[in-house]
Amino acid sequence: MKTKLTLPAMLLLGLFLPGCASPTLKTVPSVDLQRYSGKWYEIARYPNWFQRKCACQSTAEYTPQADGSIKVTNTCLDKKGKTIQAIGRARVVPDSGNAKLKVSFFGPFTGDYWVIALDPKYQWAVVGHPSRKYLWVLAREPQLPAKTYQHILEEIRRAGYDTSRLIKVSN
Repeated sequence: MKTKLTLPAMLLLGLFLPGCASPTLKTVPSVDLQRYSGKWYEIARYPNWFQRKCACQSTAEYTPQADGSIKVTNTCLDKKGKTIQAIGRARVVPDSGNAKLKVSFFGPFTGDYWVIALDPKYQWAVVGHPSRKYLWVLAREPQLPAKTYQHILEEIRRAGYDTSRLIKVSN
């Protein structure tokens, strides 16, 4: 006797099979928001629709606010050298050690911003999304030493990201 699995049953079974899904994305244990605040240069990123016009000199600046939120100012230059700027707000996800933020640039819509790797001296950071669809490598300087960048790529691979998708940014 043959047994047919319905589509819902097959999907449910897929949830429990090992290796079918990426493991949960882990963040760093904690982030000191005062040390994290300030200007960061984008070194590399996954392609995304909201930065499609950014050609070079991408930066992010984080400024703590009196209400506990963080002002986020993203700036870049397009292909013609025109400045593009987006200003948003971030809020810390409770019980995340400040490593998970909800960021909004458009009204009530928020996105996940998870710090998944961080230099102990806050000289570079890797920010991702739990879906692994978004990824950024940030640094305090416009360039990173090759050895440091290779170390970061290893961190990214360990987190389950495909490093071949990274676009290096011109600064």
